[in-house]
Amino acid sequence: MAKSLLSVADLSKDEINEILDRAKELKKSIKSRQELNILKNKVVGLLFEKPSTRTRTSFEVAALRLGGSAVYLSANELQLSRGEPIKDTARILGSYLDAIVARVYSHNTVVELAKYANVPVINGLSDLEHPTQILSDMLTIIEAKGKLEGLNFVFIGDGNNMCNSWLLGSAIVGMNMTAAIPKGYYPDQKILDKALEIAKKTGSKIKIVNDPKEAAKDADILYTDVWVSMGQEKETEKRMRDFQGYQINKELLRLAKKDAVVMHCLPAHRGLEITDDVIEGEQSIVWVQAENKLYGAAAVLEYYLK
Repeated sequence: MAKSLLSVADLSKDEINEILDRAKELKKSIKSRQELNILKNKVVGLLFEKPSTRTRTSFEVAALRLGGSAVYLSANELQLSRGEPIKDTARILGSYLDAIVARVYSHNTVVELAKYANVPVINGLSDLEHPTQILSDMLTIIEAKGKLEGLNFVFIGDGNNMCNSWLLGSAIVGMNMTAAIPKGYYPDQKILDKALEIAKKTGSKIKIVNDPKEAAKDADILYTDVWVSMGQEKETEKRMRDFQGYQINKELLRLAKKDAVVMHCLPAHRGLEITDDVIEGEQSIVWVQAENKLYGAAAVLEYYLK
């Protein structure tokens, strides 16, 4: 089976650093419109069950900028929509493509794709993790702070796929992470246990708390995500109640370090998980973060297709 990226934990600290170093270099090359042939004659398939702005566009453009090509495959337009088993689709796509980027509802889907496709499968988001997002986010943090290790990273909101990936990623690279999450919305227990196990070796401090104000003290980075993810729309009313107070606003930002930065993986619901004045404020690096998805995607594609 080809090497795949299904979880952040599939990567070591050295491998993450290698990807980030290449992302920095590729950012310069791509921004200067340098002609690259890294993926010459390579075709990347984007198998998406969910709508996407940044993940789809970044991977599609990254493949093109690296001299390859990309094919967008909406699950609704494939035989998957008529009940074809994942393993059958995986075998066929694997025989046509050089890699598959999959954005899916169930993490089991990317696991099965990787099992049967015989080409690299890159998790472009599942209900359990979003590993490519935090790789590009790490690039953004390094640009803003000059390092990862020892920084205090604070996640405010839902213990969702982003939180899961950050728990693992923070532990691997030696960042300290505090997640402020309401009861009933905690991250996946197996992932938390794994992050704590990794943290013992790297010296990272990992904590889950309920009070956002407690979490925000001495933060170098404040990070949030939506309260209602795709597929959770039926829970909207309850989540709106339960997440009251879990908002990054000026009051919360004042509790962080004076030079703290604010991040959001987007799309943002302004006035809910983050206020408009903060996301548009001087301490926000959200727009650089969003742009860096392109360079993170390019580095990931190169790493898995080289």
